[in-house]
Amino acid sequence: MQTTTRRHALHLLAAAASMAALPAFANKATAKTAMEVWKNPNCGCCKDWIVLMEKAGFAVQVHDVGNSAVRAKMGLPQRLGSCHTALVGGYFVEGHVPAADVHKLLREKPKALGITVPGMPIGSPGMDGPEYNGRKDPYDVLLVTKNLMNSDVSTRVFTSYRG
Repeated sequence: MQTTTRRHALHLLAAAASMAALPAFANKATAKTAMEVWKNPNCGCCKDWIVLMEKAGFAVQVHDVGNSAVRAKMGLPQRLGSCHTALVGGYFVEGHVPAADVHKLLREKPKALGITVPGMPIGSPGMDGPEYNGRKDPYDVLLVTKNLMNSDVSTRVFTSYRG
């Protein structure tokens, strides 16, 4: 009969504790970030963008009711708008923003309302299908902040894409 030493018992206890923690670690590692998207129900480029966000680790809930009302509620002027609006981590994400920039926004947590890619630049995520023959127009992802002096917003370049 083999006797268990104190050191061996501590190793067994540590191994058991590690094994017990594995399911919680695995769930945390695979947890997806919640994102809500408002879009037109017939918009194909919005659907393509959503697929890219899901592949990038977002759990997307879609509202096929258009995005004008939610954009106005978030305080985003129409001139900075696009075809879909997302809410994630307390920020809006307007238009064809790359997933890497959404992750950067959530990681850096700037004092801002959100980020936008105004319009629908060809070559941006969701606007990069085969019908565009690999065309990539330059565009900027803009960080949108609230002006303190009036009810408008200010922007600055968050990330620039030059084809």
